[in-house]
Amino acid sequence: MKVGTWNVNSLKVRLPQVLDWLPRAGIDIACLQETKTQDADFPFEVLKAAGYEALAVGQKTYNGVAIVSRQPGTDLVTAIPGFDDPQKR
Repeated sequence: MKVGTWNVNSLKVRLPQVLDWLPRAGIDIACLQETKTQDADFPFEVLKAAGYEALAVGQKTYNGVAIVSRQPGTDLVTAIPGFDDPQKR
């Protein structure tokens, strides 16, 4: 299994590069930071068409994270229990 991570600094801008990188590097699971994409605008279907599933939580203009993998995730936790921080990191 190959795991990769990338601070994409806007998934909207970097999506073509991410779609190229995942299969070329043989990535099975990718952790993306600073997606800067709201949940409703996240490219779930584009990634699915490329053979990847995604779990994501985001904010417009900054922050946002995603886990992209060849297998679907099952338990999405979007905050640390007991830690009051509205930032999507």
